[in-house]
Amino acid sequence: MQVKLPAYFKFVIILLGIVLVFMIMQAAQAILAPLVVSGFLAILVSPFTSWQEKKGMPRILAILISLIALAAFIAGAIYFFYNQMLGFAPELTAIEGRINDLIESINIFLAQNIEGVVPISMDNIRETIFQQVYANMDQLTRGIIATAGTLTMVFIMPVYIFLFLYFRDFLAEFLKRAFSEKYSDKVAKVLNKVKFVVQNYIVGMFIVICILAVLNSIALYSLGIKHALLFAVFAAFLNVIPFLGPFIGATLPIMYALLVKDSLWYPFGVFLSFYVIQLMESNIFTPGIVGGKVSMNPLMTIITLIVGYFVWGIIGMILFIPGMAILKVIFDEIEGMEPYGFLLGKIRHESEDPPPGQRQEPRLLSEIKKRMKF
Repeated sequence: MQVKLPAYFKFVIILLGIVLVFMIMQAAQAILAPLVVSGFLAILVSPFTSWQEKKGMPRILAILISLIALAAFIAGAIYFFYNQMLGFAPELTAIEGRINDLIESINIFLAQNIEGVVPISMDNIRETIFQQVYANMDQLTRGIIATAGTLTMVFIMPVYIFLFLYFRDFLAEFLKRAFSEKYSDKVAKVLNKVKFVVQNYIVGMFIVICILAVLNSIALYSLGIKHALLFAVFAAFLNVIPFLGPFIGATLPIMYALLVKDSLWYPFGVFLSFYVIQLMESNIFTPGIVGGKVSMNPLMTIITLIVGYFVWGIIGMILFIPGMAILKVIFDEIEGMEPYGFLLGKIRHESEDPPPGQRQEPRLLSEIKKRMKF
């Protein structure tokens, strides 16, 4: 005789399960985060590896070439930012001087208009910062230890990527066998969709980042902002964090223009340029290149960002977006879980929905891949 559990009891069990999963993910961040990043990167380079294998190259050699290409790209990006920061470092003294002038102007204004106000000084600001550092020394120490552990795991990630690529057919077969034979076709379909979503997201975001870097550079150079390339590329990379990333990316050049330029028109011009570029990104580039397969509605995106930061910090804010997109694909294919896939998805009009079961690649991304023979 089956006992029917009350609805609220099932809800409590599900809620406790979700909390337990998040606690495990938070405790095992040093292990799980590199695994997830390695898995995404392995899926990204797998087409290049498969293409080499089709040309008759041994699998191990093909994987090694893919890893070298990926490492060269990452090393190039790190060198670019390091080189740009070296050029930006001499500006710090001048910026500190402008901050002192700005604080002095604020003190004069306050003294003339508000009676009994304590003047602001850089010494007071430094003292406040040091007090906060000492008060949170324990948390900072744990953060440094966690960072050291993360840096250690970075050297293990190439091993993870190699193993994921080498055993990709074996892992796919395992997932098919983990379910009954009647679900093997559906499991294969889900795996193909997950691979498509991850590749589409990473390649699409890379193309969007390149476009934004070019547009940001043009805007900043036209306004005469020094170190325009550093600000432009950094703001473009921050675009991988929805909502918060573009805001931070625009704030830095605006504050720099406010400190080093003599007219307020320069920071206003930076703000206006970045605002227009962001509108183009939100309405043209990302929908046309990344597409709706990875898009979530703003409510779920914000919740995902908050949960990702709570669980894994900044890296969680980046990884949880494609992770939720993968969950949406899985929910759409599991009977009874379709409403949760609908909840995660982007709000659309009926006329915008693609035919059921049809995998549609964004037109711009498809055209770019054809021209690049990706």
